[in-house]
Amino acid sequence: MANASSGFKVHDDCKLRFLELKAKRTYRFIVFKIEEKLKQVVVEKLGETEKTYEDFTASLPENECRYCVFDFDFVTAENCQKSRIFFIAWSPDTSRVRNKMIYASTKDSFKRELDGIQVELQATDPTEMDLDVIKGRCT
Repeated sequence: MANASSGFKVHDDCKLRFLELKAKRTYRFIVFKIEEKLKQVVVEKLGETEKTYEDFTASLPENECRYCVFDFDFVTAENCQKSRIFFIAWSPDTSRVRNKMIYASTKDSFKRELDGIQVELQATDPTEMDLDVIKGRCT
């Protein structure tokens, strides 16, 4: 298990599942959660490849922070099929201050464990990560 600078460990399963998403495209998205009692970041949800972006956003808690990875497929203006791996730090305004602080202090070291992130996004409400924002970050 790797150690995040905030003292929280990153469970090996996080890196393993991310590698499966990146290399084998086994998942559409992964939602990670910090387990405070265990002092580690763990995988909370895995979204199968047929899941949509709407399925992903619906899986996020309304009042709690999460880290997420989403494999976004799109077509360029030149009609080329492409993909971008997004790292999304979900930190809703309605979450507890302590929760936001823990996620903020752990984010950079956790993100370094996931080699292959192409785009990073910080969202405090759903409009900051709606599909148009995602598409806009792919150009």
